[in-house]
Amino acid sequence: MLQNGLEYLNSRLMFGMMPGLTTTRKLCEVLGNPQKKFKTIHVVGTNGKGSTSYYLSGILQAHGLKTGLYTSPHLVSMRERIRVNDLPIDDESLDRLIMQVKAAAEEAQVEPTFFEVLTIVAFLYYAEQQIDVAVLEAGMGGRLDSTAVADGELIVLTSIGLEHTEVLGSTESEILKEKMGVAGSAQSILSNGCRKTFVVGGLNDALIAEAKVFASSHGCSCVVPKIRNDIELPNLGQHYIENASLSLKAAELFLQSSHDHSTADAVANKGIVYNDTLALKMLATRSWAGRMQKLMDRNGVTQFILDGAHNSHAVRRLVEALDKYYPNQKFHCVFGALRDKDVGEMLKLMAPHVSHWHITRTPYPRFRELEDLQSELEKLGLNVASAGEFSREYLDEVKACVMDGSPVLITGSLYMIGATVQALKDDFDGLAFFRGMEPSTNEHR
Repeated sequence: MLQNGLEYLNSRLMFGMMPGLTTTRKLCEVLGNPQKKFKTIHVVGTNGKGSTSYYLSGILQAHGLKTGLYTSPHLVSMRERIRVNDLPIDDESLDRLIMQVKAAAEEAQVEPTFFEVLTIVAFLYYAEQQIDVAVLEAGMGGRLDSTAVADGELIVLTSIGLEHTEVLGSTESEILKEKMGVAGSAQSILSNGCRKTFVVGGLNDALIAEAKVFASSHGCSCVVPKIRNDIELPNLGQHYIENASLSLKAAELFLQSSHDHSTADAVANKGIVYNDTLALKMLATRSWAGRMQKLMDRNGVTQFILDGAHNSHAVRRLVEALDKYYPNQKFHCVFGALRDKDVGEMLKLMAPHVSHWHITRTPYPRFRELEDLQSELEKLGLNVASAGEFSREYLDEVKACVMDGSPVLITGSLYMIGATVQALKDDFDGLAFFRGMEPSTNEHR
């Protein structure tokens, strides 16, 4: 039976997430090691990887570098995950390269995971596109994440929190080492003769001290940039300022190191020097979709605020942003979440900022049922203003309930933000990137 690329990719979901580099390395070897044909910057961390990667790729692109961006999960389409100069991979290339990986897997007699296939597709596409540099967001961890085979000399660490503890370790200290392990072993770093650099942010003092010890013991340097106060971003929230600060320093170090290396270096040959004014100008227009994103109508009035906060850590950041940008204001909130999330804590944190709760769910099977959400709200003494299956019509009904013209807040799950983007993409210029994309499988691995 003939199989197209997305069918093969979706067949990989059954293998789940299997940390390790053996399969990825075997496939890269069969395919001619495409990851060696461009420079790489790794972005690792618990939260903030996506926005940091997005800001960093934009800064490098603004400097004239042909820049690849690899992120996960997607909101609407698989094509979002693999971009060159902000253009998503086209459907034909995605299908063709997935099938190329399938053929390589059969030759190598391995069964790659969903994420491994997409990672290698990204490598192949970036090599074909002859990019200068790829910004790669790690999927999980770092040391055993399939993106690690690209072996970049610059690693950005955004934050550390307790996640995937069954794989990454039960303490923040253990997780820190797993994520910084994307640099490789001390022995491999020394044998390659290159001095890698970590750009570190979002950590407490104790973890920063540990990060410096780890870097030093691996023959790497460690830079901890100051959070800048001259950054303007479309995304609301101090955490995005922190992530953009990391991106600015990473871009500066990357361009500086390119010039410090051999004149045969393709990036150095372009004669590019870091320009902070240029970088700041670019950031002022760069909105990371679905994360504290304001959707404004043609009159510049904010109609919706989208935020993919899906755990307590992210909700705390959401609340901080609401405190700063919308003090003493309460919102109509469209809320939905997955069954495995600590919804009670999320709702409790958000309650002071919500006047009306509108609970919903998408068809995605892991979504929490409306009755469960209502029960969680009632435990906290909070009332449900409305409940319904997610749709454009439901959003319109909620919007019609708002009497004072304030924006509707939509949060609780990236899956729901993806559904929102799909529903609203033709109505708001802030979602223009997603137009013309067909929704891909709603499985965020």
